[in-house]
Amino acid sequence: MPPLPNSDAPQPIRDVLDSIETQFQLTDERLRDITAHFVKMYQVGLQHGHEPMAMIPTFVTGVPDGTETGTFMAVDLGGTNFRVCEVQLEGNHKFSLKQKKFKVTDELKTGPAVDLFDYMAKCVGDFMKELGNPPAHECLHLGMTFSFPVEQTALGAGRLLTWTKGFSATGAIGNDVVQLLQDSLDKAEVQCKCVALVNDTVGTLLTRGYLTGGCFLGAIFGTGTNGAYVEDMSAVTKLKKIDPSIKNATKMIINTEWGAFDNARHVLPLTRWDNALDRISINPRYQAFEKLISGMYLGEIARNVLIYLIDLPPIPGSNPPRYYLFNGHSTKKFNVQYGFDTELLSRIKSDPSPAAVRGLFVEELGYVPYQVSDLDAQIVAWVCDLVATRSAALSACAVAATLIQCKYVQLGGEPGEREIDSSLELGVDGSLVEFYPGFEDTMRKSLRVIVGERAEKLLNVGMAKDGSGVGAALCALVATKNEAPQST
Repeated sequence: MPPLPNSDAPQPIRDVLDSIETQFQLTDERLRDITAHFVKMYQVGLQHGHEPMAMIPTFVTGVPDGTETGTFMAVDLGGTNFRVCEVQLEGNHKFSLKQKKFKVTDELKTGPAVDLFDYMAKCVGDFMKELGNPPAHECLHLGMTFSFPVEQTALGAGRLLTWTKGFSATGAIGNDVVQLLQDSLDKAEVQCKCVALVNDTVGTLLTRGYLTGGCFLGAIFGTGTNGAYVEDMSAVTKLKKIDPSIKNATKMIINTEWGAFDNARHVLPLTRWDNALDRISINPRYQAFEKLISGMYLGEIARNVLIYLIDLPPIPGSNPPRYYLFNGHSTKKFNVQYGFDTELLSRIKSDPSPAAVRGLFVEELGYVPYQVSDLDAQIVAWVCDLVATRSAALSACAVAATLIQCKYVQLGGEPGEREIDSSLELGVDGSLVEFYPGFEDTMRKSLRVIVGERAEKLLNVGMAKDGSGVGAALCALVATKNEAPQST
Protein backbone atom coordinates (compact mmCIF):
# COMPACT_ATOMS: atom_id res chain seq x y z
CA MET A 1 0.00 0.00 0.00
CA PRO A 2 1.22 3.55 -0.66
CA PRO A 3 2.37 5.45 2.45
CA LEU A 4 -0.09 7.78 4.16
CA PRO A 5 0.27 11.45 3.24
CA ASN A 6 1.81 14.18 5.39
CA SER A 7 2.38 12.97 8.94
CA ASP A 8 1.75 16.56 10.11
CA ALA A 9 -1.93 16.19 9.24
CA PRO A 10 -4.27 16.53 12.24
CA GLN A 11 -4.85 13.24 14.06
CA PRO A 12 -8.59 13.05 13.14
CA ILE A 13 -7.67 13.20 9.42
CA ARG A 14 -4.97 10.57 9.87
CA ASP A 15 -7.45 8.34 11.72
CA VAL A 16 -9.96 8.55 8.84
CA LEU A 17 -7.24 7.82 6.27
CA ASP A 18 -6.07 4.85 8.37
CA SER A 19 -9.63 3.50 8.29
CA ILE A 20 -9.80 3.87 4.49
CA GLU A 21 -6.41 2.20 4.06
CA THR A 22 -7.52 -0.79 6.16
CA GLN A 23 -10.50 -1.37 3.87
CA PHE A 24 -8.35 -1.37 0.72
CA GLN A 25 -5.49 -3.36 2.18
CA LEU A 26 -4.81 -6.85 0.82
CA THR A 27 -2.74 -8.98 3.18
CA ASP A 28 -0.59 -11.80 1.83
CA GLU A 29 -3.07 -14.29 3.26
CA ARG A 30 -6.00 -12.50 1.61
CA LEU A 31 -4.27 -12.54 -1.79
CA ARG A 32 -3.71 -16.29 -1.49
CA ASP A 33 -7.31 -16.91 -0.39
CA ILE A 34 -8.66 -14.96 -3.38
CA THR A 35 -6.37 -16.89 -5.74
CA ALA A 36 -7.41 -20.26 -4.27
CA HIS A 37 -11.07 -19.35 -4.82
CA PHE A 38 -10.21 -18.23 -8.37
CA VAL A 39 -8.74 -21.66 -9.14
CA LYS A 40 -11.82 -23.33 -7.65
CA MET A 41 -14.12 -21.21 -9.86
CA TYR A 42 -11.99 -22.07 -12.91
CA GLN A 43 -12.59 -25.76 -12.23
CA VAL A 44 -16.32 -25.33 -11.56
CA GLY A 45 -16.69 -23.41 -14.84
CA LEU A 46 -14.81 -26.10 -16.78
CA GLN A 47 -17.14 -28.77 -15.43
CA HIS A 48 -20.52 -27.02 -15.61
CA GLY A 49 -22.30 -24.68 -18.01
CA HIS A 50 -24.06 -21.45 -17.05
CA GLU A 51 -21.61 -20.49 -14.28
CA PRO A 52 -20.89 -16.78 -13.60
CA MET A 53 -17.27 -17.33 -14.65
CA ALA A 54 -18.29 -18.95 -17.89
CA MET A 55 -15.00 -20.64 -18.95
CA ILE A 56 -16.14 -20.68 -22.57
CA PRO A 57 -14.55 -23.27 -24.91
CA THR A 58 -13.30 -21.35 -27.96
CA PHE A 59 -12.51 -24.38 -30.17
CA VAL A 60 -9.11 -22.81 -30.83
CA THR A 61 -6.74 -25.72 -30.33
CA GLY A 62 -3.33 -24.26 -31.04
CA VAL A 63 -1.16 -21.19 -30.59
CA PRO A 64 0.91 -19.87 -33.52
CA ASP A 65 4.68 -20.00 -33.07
CA GLY A 66 5.64 -17.22 -35.46
CA THR A 67 6.79 -19.40 -38.35
CA GLU A 68 3.45 -19.36 -40.15
CA THR A 69 2.99 -17.44 -43.40
CA GLY A 70 0.02 -16.45 -45.52
CA THR A 71 -2.55 -13.74 -46.11
CA PHE A 72 -5.73 -13.66 -44.03
CA MET A 73 -8.64 -11.28 -43.66
CA ALA A 74 -10.20 -10.08 -40.40
CA VAL A 75 -13.31 -8.11 -39.57
CA ASP A 76 -14.31 -6.50 -36.30
CA LEU A 77 -17.88 -5.48 -35.42
CA GLY A 78 -18.44 -4.07 -31.98
CA GLY A 79 -19.68 -0.49 -32.06
CA THR A 80 -20.07 2.51 -34.34
CA ASN A 81 -17.36 1.31 -36.73
CA PHE A 82 -16.85 -1.87 -38.73
CA ARG A 83 -13.19 -2.59 -39.36
CA VAL A 84 -11.75 -4.70 -42.18
CA CYS A 85 -8.12 -5.84 -42.08
CA GLU A 86 -5.73 -7.69 -44.32
CA VAL A 87 -2.98 -9.38 -42.32
CA GLN A 88 0.09 -10.76 -44.08
CA LEU A 89 1.97 -13.23 -41.91
CA GLU A 90 5.59 -13.03 -43.00
CA GLY A 91 7.08 -15.72 -40.73
CA ASN A 92 9.98 -14.98 -38.40
CA HIS A 93 7.47 -13.49 -35.88
CA LYS A 94 6.59 -10.60 -38.21
CA PHE A 95 3.38 -9.49 -39.87
CA SER A 96 2.04 -6.48 -41.75
CA LEU A 97 -1.43 -5.03 -41.38
CA LYS A 98 -3.61 -2.97 -43.71
CA GLN A 99 -7.01 -1.84 -42.48
CA LYS A 100 -9.98 0.41 -43.11
CA LYS A 101 -12.89 1.50 -40.95
CA PHE A 102 -16.47 1.83 -42.16
CA LYS A 103 -19.25 3.63 -40.27
CA VAL A 104 -22.22 1.60 -39.05
CA THR A 105 -25.33 3.80 -39.15
CA ASP A 106 -28.21 3.62 -36.68
CA GLU A 107 -30.41 2.37 -39.53
CA LEU A 108 -28.11 -0.62 -40.02
CA LYS A 109 -27.93 -1.27 -36.27
CA THR A 110 -31.70 -1.38 -35.89
CA GLY A 111 -32.97 -2.56 -39.30
CA PRO A 112 -33.08 -6.06 -40.78
CA ALA A 113 -29.97 -8.12 -39.95
CA VAL A 114 -29.62 -9.13 -43.60
CA ASP A 115 -28.98 -5.46 -44.45
CA LEU A 116 -26.29 -5.22 -41.77
CA PHE A 117 -24.46 -8.36 -42.93
CA ASP A 118 -24.85 -7.38 -46.61
CA TYR A 119 -23.21 -4.05 -45.74
CA MET A 120 -20.38 -5.83 -43.93
CA ALA A 121 -19.82 -8.07 -46.97
CA LYS A 122 -19.81 -5.03 -49.29
CA CYS A 123 -17.18 -3.34 -47.05
CA VAL A 124 -14.97 -6.46 -47.25
CA GLY A 125 -15.39 -6.59 -51.02
CA ASP A 126 -14.66 -2.87 -51.48
CA PHE A 127 -11.54 -3.10 -49.31
CA MET A 128 -10.27 -6.15 -51.20
CA LYS A 129 -10.78 -4.30 -54.51
CA GLU A 130 -8.72 -1.39 -53.18
CA LEU A 131 -5.92 -3.80 -52.32
CA GLY A 132 -6.20 -5.67 -55.62
CA ASN A 133 -8.45 -8.72 -55.58
CA PRO A 134 -6.79 -12.12 -55.06
CA PRO A 135 -6.51 -14.37 -58.14
CA ALA A 136 -9.82 -15.89 -59.25
CA HIS A 137 -8.89 -19.34 -57.93
CA GLU A 138 -7.89 -18.05 -54.49
CA CYS A 139 -10.35 -17.69 -51.60
CA LEU A 140 -8.99 -15.88 -48.55
CA HIS A 141 -9.85 -17.15 -45.08
CA LEU A 142 -11.42 -14.64 -42.72
CA GLY A 143 -11.71 -14.37 -38.93
CA MET A 144 -14.52 -12.32 -37.37
CA THR A 145 -14.30 -10.53 -34.04
CA PHE A 146 -17.92 -10.19 -32.99
CA SER A 147 -18.25 -8.37 -29.67
CA PHE A 148 -21.73 -9.54 -28.74
CA PRO A 149 -22.92 -12.50 -26.64
CA VAL A 150 -22.80 -15.68 -28.71
CA GLU A 151 -23.02 -19.36 -27.92
CA GLN A 152 -20.08 -20.80 -29.82
CA THR A 153 -20.42 -24.40 -30.99
CA ALA A 154 -17.30 -24.61 -33.19
CA LEU A 155 -14.43 -22.36 -34.19
CA GLY A 156 -16.45 -21.23 -37.18
CA ALA A 157 -19.98 -21.25 -35.74
CA GLY A 158 -21.78 -19.23 -33.08
CA ARG A 159 -25.40 -18.42 -32.36
CA LEU A 160 -26.24 -14.82 -31.39
CA LEU A 161 -27.86 -14.77 -27.93
CA THR A 162 -28.70 -11.07 -27.75
CA TRP A 163 -27.65 -7.71 -29.12
CA THR A 164 -25.97 -5.08 -26.91
CA LYS A 165 -24.33 -1.63 -27.44
CA GLY A 166 -27.35 -0.11 -29.19
CA PHE A 167 -27.75 -2.86 -31.83
CA SER A 168 -31.15 -4.47 -32.35
CA ALA A 169 -31.04 -5.72 -35.95
CA THR A 170 -33.97 -8.06 -36.55
CA GLY A 171 -33.61 -11.65 -37.68
CA ALA A 172 -30.20 -12.35 -36.18
CA ILE A 173 -30.87 -13.55 -32.64
CA GLY A 174 -30.78 -17.34 -32.50
CA ASN A 175 -28.92 -17.61 -35.80
CA ASP A 176 -25.29 -18.44 -36.61
CA VAL A 177 -23.55 -15.11 -37.24
CA VAL A 178 -20.74 -16.77 -39.21
CA GLN A 179 -23.29 -18.23 -41.62
CA LEU A 180 -25.10 -14.88 -41.86
CA LEU A 181 -21.86 -13.19 -42.92
CA GLN A 182 -20.93 -16.04 -45.28
CA ASP A 183 -24.32 -15.88 -46.98
CA SER A 184 -23.79 -12.15 -47.58
CA LEU A 185 -20.21 -12.68 -48.82
CA ASP A 186 -21.43 -15.34 -51.25
CA LYS A 187 -24.28 -13.12 -52.45
CA ALA A 188 -21.82 -10.27 -53.12
CA GLU A 189 -19.37 -12.72 -54.77
CA VAL A 190 -16.58 -11.76 -52.37
CA GLN A 191 -13.75 -14.31 -52.43
CA CYS A 192 -13.65 -14.87 -48.70
CA LYS A 193 -14.58 -17.74 -46.43
CA CYS A 194 -15.44 -16.87 -42.82
CA VAL A 195 -13.83 -19.68 -40.84
CA ALA A 196 -13.41 -18.33 -37.29
CA LEU A 197 -15.43 -16.45 -34.69
CA VAL A 198 -13.10 -14.70 -32.29
CA ASN A 199 -13.00 -13.07 -28.87
CA ASP A 200 -10.47 -10.21 -28.63
CA THR A 201 -8.85 -11.73 -25.52
CA VAL A 202 -8.18 -14.96 -27.42
CA GLY A 203 -6.78 -12.78 -30.17
CA THR A 204 -4.40 -11.17 -27.68
CA LEU A 205 -3.05 -14.61 -26.72
CA LEU A 206 -2.61 -15.66 -30.36
CA THR A 207 -0.94 -12.39 -31.32
CA ARG A 208 1.58 -12.67 -28.49
CA GLY A 209 2.20 -16.29 -29.45
CA TYR A 210 3.00 -15.29 -33.02
CA LEU A 211 5.34 -12.51 -31.88
CA THR A 212 7.30 -14.62 -29.38
CA GLY A 213 6.87 -18.27 -30.32
CA GLY A 214 4.38 -19.21 -27.61
CA CYS A 215 1.96 -17.82 -25.03
CA PHE A 216 0.01 -19.43 -22.17
CA LEU A 217 -2.31 -16.52 -21.26
CA GLY A 218 -3.76 -13.48 -22.99
CA ALA A 219 -5.18 -10.84 -20.65
CA ILE A 220 -6.97 -7.53 -21.07
CA PHE A 221 -6.44 -4.92 -18.37
CA GLY A 222 -8.12 -1.87 -19.85
CA THR A 223 -11.61 -0.41 -19.84
CA GLY A 224 -12.71 -3.95 -18.98
CA THR A 225 -10.82 -7.10 -18.06
CA ASN A 226 -10.76 -10.68 -19.25
CA GLY A 227 -8.36 -13.57 -19.75
CA ALA A 228 -7.98 -16.50 -22.15
CA TYR A 229 -5.52 -19.33 -21.57
CA VAL A 230 -4.42 -22.70 -22.96
CA GLU A 231 -6.11 -25.60 -21.14
CA ASP A 232 -5.80 -29.38 -21.39
CA MET A 233 -8.75 -30.69 -23.38
CA SER A 234 -9.26 -33.41 -20.77
CA ALA A 235 -10.06 -30.73 -18.14
CA VAL A 236 -12.98 -29.31 -20.16
CA THR A 237 -15.40 -31.98 -18.98
CA LYS A 238 -18.54 -29.94 -19.77
CA LEU A 239 -17.74 -30.22 -23.49
CA LYS A 240 -19.89 -33.20 -24.50
CA LYS A 241 -19.82 -32.82 -28.29
CA ILE A 242 -16.44 -32.47 -29.96
CA ASP A 243 -16.27 -31.04 -33.48
CA PRO A 244 -14.73 -33.72 -35.76
CA SER A 245 -12.04 -31.32 -36.95
CA ILE A 246 -10.56 -31.11 -33.42
CA LYS A 247 -11.21 -34.62 -32.11
CA ASN A 248 -7.47 -35.34 -31.87
CA ALA A 249 -6.56 -32.05 -30.19
CA THR A 250 -5.06 -32.15 -26.69
CA LYS A 251 -5.36 -28.42 -25.91
CA MET A 252 -8.03 -25.77 -26.19
CA ILE A 253 -8.01 -22.06 -25.45
CA ILE A 254 -10.59 -21.14 -22.81
CA ASN A 255 -12.18 -17.70 -22.64
CA THR A 256 -12.55 -17.33 -18.86
CA GLU A 257 -14.82 -14.25 -18.68
CA TRP A 258 -13.05 -13.60 -15.36
CA GLY A 259 -14.65 -10.17 -15.00
CA ALA A 260 -17.54 -12.07 -13.39
CA PHE A 261 -15.31 -13.77 -10.79
CA ASP A 262 -16.93 -13.89 -7.34
CA ASN A 263 -20.24 -12.26 -8.24
CA ALA A 264 -21.45 -14.10 -5.11
CA ARG A 265 -19.03 -11.92 -3.07
CA HIS A 266 -17.35 -14.66 -1.09
CA VAL A 267 -13.76 -13.42 -1.09
CA LEU A 268 -13.40 -10.07 -2.87
CA PRO A 269 -12.49 -7.11 -0.59
CA LEU A 270 -15.51 -4.92 -1.27
CA THR A 271 -15.70 -1.54 0.46
CA ARG A 272 -18.62 0.81 0.96
CA TRP A 273 -17.38 2.77 -2.10
CA ASP A 274 -17.36 -0.34 -4.29
CA ASN A 275 -20.89 -1.15 -3.14
CA ALA A 276 -22.03 2.39 -3.96
CA LEU A 277 -20.59 2.10 -7.47
CA ASP A 278 -22.18 -1.31 -8.01
CA ARG A 279 -25.59 -0.31 -6.66
CA ILE A 280 -26.15 2.41 -9.27
CA SER A 281 -24.31 0.68 -12.14
CA ILE A 282 -26.14 -0.64 -15.21
CA ASN A 283 -25.51 -4.23 -14.03
CA PRO A 284 -25.73 -4.42 -10.21
CA ARG A 285 -24.26 -7.58 -8.62
CA TYR A 286 -22.60 -8.60 -11.90
CA GLN A 287 -18.98 -8.31 -13.08
CA ALA A 288 -17.79 -8.02 -9.48
CA PHE A 289 -14.09 -8.55 -10.25
CA GLU A 290 -14.11 -6.21 -13.24
CA LYS A 291 -15.58 -3.43 -11.12
CA LEU A 292 -12.61 -3.59 -8.75
CA ILE A 293 -9.81 -3.64 -11.30
CA SER A 294 -10.73 -2.23 -14.71
CA GLY A 295 -10.20 1.24 -16.08
CA MET A 296 -13.89 1.93 -16.54
CA TYR A 297 -14.39 1.93 -12.78
CA LEU A 298 -11.18 2.97 -10.97
CA GLY A 299 -11.76 6.69 -11.37
CA GLU A 300 -15.29 6.34 -10.04
CA ILE A 301 -14.13 4.35 -7.00
CA ALA A 302 -11.56 7.07 -6.23
CA ARG A 303 -14.21 9.77 -6.74
CA ASN A 304 -16.54 7.98 -4.31
CA VAL A 305 -13.81 7.94 -1.64
CA LEU A 306 -12.99 11.62 -2.20
CA ILE A 307 -16.69 12.63 -2.10
CA TYR A 308 -16.99 10.71 1.18
CA LEU A 309 -14.12 12.78 2.63
CA ILE A 310 -15.67 16.01 1.33
CA ASP A 311 -19.03 15.14 2.92
CA LEU A 312 -17.70 14.34 6.39
CA PRO A 313 -18.72 16.90 9.03
CA PRO A 314 -15.97 19.20 10.31
CA ILE A 315 -13.36 17.88 12.73
CA PRO A 316 -14.99 17.96 16.16
CA GLY A 317 -13.95 21.02 18.18
CA SER A 318 -12.24 22.78 15.26
CA ASN A 319 -12.80 26.54 15.17
CA PRO A 320 -13.10 27.80 12.53
CA PRO A 321 -14.51 24.52 11.21
CA ARG A 322 -11.87 22.32 9.54
CA TYR A 323 -12.97 19.78 6.96
CA TYR A 324 -11.25 16.62 5.80
CA LEU A 325 -10.86 17.52 2.12
CA PHE A 326 -11.16 20.64 -0.06
CA ASN A 327 -12.60 22.53 2.94
CA GLY A 328 -15.86 20.64 2.28
CA HIS A 329 -16.20 21.90 -1.32
CA SER A 330 -17.12 19.94 -4.42
CA THR A 331 -17.90 21.13 -7.96
CA LYS A 332 -20.59 20.50 -10.55
CA LYS A 333 -18.16 18.40 -12.63
CA PHE A 334 -16.86 16.41 -9.68
CA ASN A 335 -20.41 15.61 -8.53
CA VAL A 336 -21.18 13.83 -11.81
CA GLN A 337 -21.09 10.03 -11.78
CA TYR A 338 -17.92 8.90 -13.64
CA GLY A 339 -16.83 12.55 -13.69
CA PHE A 340 -13.34 11.58 -12.52
CA ASP A 341 -11.84 9.55 -15.35
CA THR A 342 -9.26 6.82 -14.75
CA GLU A 343 -6.99 8.65 -17.21
CA LEU A 344 -6.71 11.38 -14.53
CA LEU A 345 -5.43 8.75 -12.08
CA SER A 346 -2.61 7.98 -14.51
CA ARG A 347 -1.74 11.66 -14.79
CA ILE A 348 -1.69 12.07 -11.01
CA LYS A 349 0.51 8.99 -10.63
CA SER A 350 2.90 10.43 -13.22
CA ASP A 351 3.18 13.69 -11.28
CA PRO A 352 1.73 13.54 -7.75
CA SER A 353 3.20 16.90 -6.68
CA PRO A 354 0.72 19.24 -4.96
CA ALA A 355 1.13 21.85 -7.70
CA ALA A 356 0.35 19.33 -10.47
CA VAL A 357 -2.66 17.82 -8.66
CA ARG A 358 -4.01 21.27 -7.85
CA GLY A 359 -3.62 22.31 -11.48
CA LEU A 360 -5.44 19.21 -12.69
CA PHE A 361 -8.40 19.77 -10.32
CA VAL A 362 -8.62 23.39 -11.40
CA GLU A 363 -8.36 22.72 -15.15
CA GLU A 364 -10.37 19.51 -15.40
CA LEU A 365 -12.84 19.61 -12.52
CA GLY A 366 -13.69 23.26 -11.94
CA TYR A 367 -12.01 23.85 -8.58
CA VAL A 368 -10.61 27.23 -7.53
CA PRO A 369 -6.90 27.09 -6.55
CA TYR A 370 -7.41 28.16 -2.91
CA GLN A 371 -9.82 25.23 -2.38
CA VAL A 372 -7.04 22.66 -2.96
CA SER A 373 -4.39 22.81 -0.23
CA ASP A 374 -1.10 20.93 -0.41
CA LEU A 375 -2.49 18.38 2.06
CA ASP A 376 -5.66 18.00 -0.05
CA ALA A 377 -3.52 17.29 -3.11
CA GLN A 378 -1.48 14.71 -1.17
CA ILE A 379 -4.66 12.99 0.01
CA VAL A 380 -6.02 12.88 -3.58
CA ALA A 381 -2.79 11.34 -4.91
CA TRP A 382 -2.79 8.82 -2.05
CA VAL A 383 -6.43 7.76 -2.62
CA CYS A 384 -5.83 7.34 -6.37
CA ASP A 385 -2.74 5.22 -5.72
CA LEU A 386 -4.63 3.15 -3.15
CA VAL A 387 -7.36 2.27 -5.66
CA ALA A 388 -4.89 1.50 -8.49
CA THR A 389 -2.59 -0.55 -6.23
CA ARG A 390 -5.52 -2.76 -5.23
CA SER A 391 -6.42 -3.16 -8.91
CA ALA A 392 -2.92 -4.37 -9.83
CA ALA A 393 -2.76 -6.71 -6.83
CA LEU A 394 -6.11 -8.31 -7.71
CA SER A 395 -4.99 -8.61 -11.34
CA ALA A 396 -2.10 -10.68 -10.00
CA CYS A 397 -4.61 -13.09 -8.44
CA ALA A 398 -6.07 -13.81 -11.90
CA VAL A 399 -2.64 -14.39 -13.43
CA ALA A 400 -1.52 -16.54 -10.48
CA ALA A 401 -4.69 -18.63 -10.63
CA THR A 402 -3.98 -19.37 -14.30
CA LEU A 403 -0.39 -20.40 -13.54
CA ILE A 404 -1.71 -22.75 -10.84
CA GLN A 405 -4.53 -24.13 -13.03
CA CYS A 406 -1.96 -24.84 -15.77
CA LYS A 407 0.14 -26.75 -13.19
CA TYR A 408 3.20 -24.55 -13.61
CA VAL A 409 3.31 -23.75 -9.89
CA GLN A 410 1.43 -24.38 -6.65
CA LEU A 411 -0.12 -21.79 -4.37
CA GLY A 412 2.71 -20.50 -2.20
CA GLY A 413 5.45 -21.14 -4.75
CA GLU A 414 6.21 -24.87 -4.79
CA PRO A 415 6.85 -26.20 -8.33
CA GLY A 416 3.86 -27.64 -10.18
CA GLU A 417 3.57 -30.87 -12.12
CA ARG A 418 4.49 -29.16 -15.40
CA GLU A 419 8.12 -28.21 -15.96
CA ILE A 420 8.84 -24.65 -17.03
CA ASP A 421 11.58 -24.94 -19.67
CA SER A 422 12.14 -21.22 -20.14
CA SER A 423 10.13 -18.05 -19.65
CA LEU A 424 6.32 -18.12 -19.80
CA GLU A 425 4.73 -15.56 -22.11
CA LEU A 426 1.80 -13.49 -20.87
CA GLY A 427 0.33 -11.35 -23.65
CA VAL A 428 -1.48 -8.26 -22.38
CA ASP A 429 -3.45 -5.40 -23.87
CA GLY A 430 -5.46 -2.52 -22.47
CA SER A 431 -4.98 1.08 -21.40
CA LEU A 432 -4.42 0.27 -17.73
CA VAL A 433 -1.49 -2.08 -18.20
CA GLU A 434 -0.09 0.05 -21.02
CA PHE A 435 -0.39 3.53 -19.55
CA TYR A 436 -0.83 3.43 -15.75
CA PRO A 437 2.68 3.97 -14.32
CA GLY A 438 3.96 1.00 -12.31
CA PHE A 439 0.94 -1.25 -12.90
CA GLU A 440 3.04 -4.25 -13.94
CA ASP A 441 5.55 -3.73 -11.10
CA THR A 442 2.75 -3.73 -8.52
CA MET A 443 1.18 -6.80 -10.12
CA ARG A 444 4.53 -8.60 -10.00
CA LYS A 445 5.00 -7.73 -6.32
CA SER A 446 1.71 -9.49 -5.52
CA LEU A 447 2.58 -12.40 -7.81
CA ARG A 448 5.72 -13.02 -5.74
CA VAL A 449 3.54 -13.26 -2.63
CA ILE A 450 1.11 -15.73 -4.25
CA VAL A 451 3.32 -18.02 -6.36
CA GLY A 452 6.87 -17.22 -5.22
CA GLU A 453 9.80 -15.39 -6.75
CA ARG A 454 10.87 -18.16 -9.15
CA ALA A 455 7.54 -18.33 -10.99
CA GLU A 456 7.22 -14.54 -11.06
CA LYS A 457 10.69 -14.13 -12.57
CA LEU A 458 9.93 -16.70 -15.28
CA LEU A 459 6.87 -14.72 -16.37
CA ASN A 460 7.51 -12.45 -19.34
CA VAL A 461 4.78 -9.82 -19.72
CA GLY A 462 4.50 -8.21 -23.15
CA MET A 463 2.02 -6.10 -25.05
CA ALA A 464 0.02 -7.81 -27.80
CA LYS A 465 -2.03 -5.05 -29.35
CA ASP A 466 -4.93 -5.46 -31.74
CA GLY A 467 -6.26 -8.85 -30.71
CA SER A 468 -9.46 -8.05 -32.58
CA GLY A 469 -7.62 -7.54 -35.89
CA VAL A 470 -4.37 -9.50 -36.03
CA GLY A 471 -5.76 -11.99 -33.52
CA ALA A 472 -8.82 -12.65 -35.67
CA ALA A 473 -6.59 -13.31 -38.69
CA LEU A 474 -4.50 -15.71 -36.62
CA CYS A 475 -7.69 -17.50 -35.58
CA ALA A 476 -8.45 -17.94 -39.29
CA LEU A 477 -4.97 -19.44 -39.61
CA VAL A 478 -5.73 -21.93 -36.80
CA ALA A 479 -9.03 -22.83 -38.51
CA THR A 480 -7.16 -23.45 -41.76
CA LYS A 481 -4.81 -25.81 -39.96
CA ASN A 482 -7.82 -27.66 -38.51
CA GLU A 483 -9.27 -28.08 -41.98
CA ALA A 484 -6.07 -29.45 -43.50
CA PRO A 485 -6.27 -33.07 -42.25
CA GLN A 486 -9.84 -33.38 -43.55
CA SER A 487 -8.83 -32.55 -47.11
CA THR A 488 -6.44 -35.50 -47.40
